[in-house]
Amino acid sequence: MIDVYAGLFTGLITLVLILIVRRHFALSPSNERSWVNDNQRLATAEFQGDVVTIRNVRDFNWRTTRDFDERWIDVKVNLNEVDKIWFVLEYFDPDRREMAHTILSYEFSDGTRLACSIEVRRKQGASYHPIKGLFRTYELIYVWGTERDVIGVRARCRRKSKTHLFEGVVLGPGNERRMFESYIRRTNKLSVEPEWYNTITNTCTTNIVGHVNEVYPGRVPKAVAILMPGLSPKLLQKNNLVVIRGTLEETMEDSIIDQRAMDWDEECDFGDWIRRSRYED
Repeated sequence: MIDVYAGLFTGLITLVLILIVRRHFALSPSNERSWVNDNQRLATAEFQGDVVTIRNVRDFNWRTTRDFDERWIDVKVNLNEVDKIWFVLEYFDPDRREMAHTILSYEFSDGTRLACSIEVRRKQGASYHPIKGLFRTYELIYVWGTERDVIGVRARCRRKSKTHLFEGVVLGPGNERRMFESYIRRTNKLSVEPEWYNTITNTCTTNIVGHVNEVYPGRVPKAVAILMPGLSPKLLQKNNLVVIRGTLEETMEDSIIDQRAMDWDEECDFGDWIRRSRYED
C-alpha cells in the first residue's frame, strides 16, 4: 500500500512539473505592458538612403535614479559618418567584480554620439534579479539615448557602481557602419517581434558579441567573460577589442569616468567633457 501511495505521489509531482514547464514555454513576450518611464518607449529607425532617423531616443536629465526630467527626441545621422565605437563597462558593486553591464556608444564625424544599452525592459513595480531572468520574466529592450542620459545616469547617479569608458578597436574599413546597421536592424526587429531576456543566452554582452561576430566573424571567442562581463577586461586586451594605453591596470584606472561625470559643468557636451578630461590633462 505504501508503494502505491508513493507511486501516486510521484506521478502527481511529475504531472505538476509538466504543467509548470508547459505553462512556462507557452508564455509569449509582449511590447504591451505597463512599463517604467525610462523603458516606456521603443526606439525605431527609418532609412532614407544613407540617412537614418532614430525615433524615441532617450534624453532624460537625471538628478537621481528616481528624480529626472523625461524627454524623448528623434536623432538623424548619416551612416557614412560613423567614426568611432566606444565600450562602456559598469560594475554594479566593486566588491562583486563578476557582475557588470556593457554598453556601446557610436560617435559620428559631426560630433554626434548615440549610446545603446541592451537591457531588461522593466514593468512598473518590478525589480531585476538574475535568477528571475532565466524564467521568461523580462522582455529585452535596446535603449538608444544620449550619452548624458545612458552613461550619465550610471556614472553620476549610482553611488556604488564604477563606470569605465574605453575606445573600441574596429578592424577593417567600414565595420563601424556595419556594426551600427546591425544594431539598428535588431532594434527595429524587437519593435515588432519582442523577445525574452535571458540571463545566460540573451543579455547585454551576448548581444554585443553577436553583433561584433556578425560583422567580423570569430572576432570574439567563447569565454566565461561573456557570461560574467565583469571579467571581460583581459578578454578585451587579449583580442584587441579596446585601446590599451600602458598596462591593462593603468588603462582600467584611467578609464574610470565617475568623478569626471560628477564634475560635469552641464554646459559643454557631456561626452566631450568626460573624454577631454581623460586625454587632455
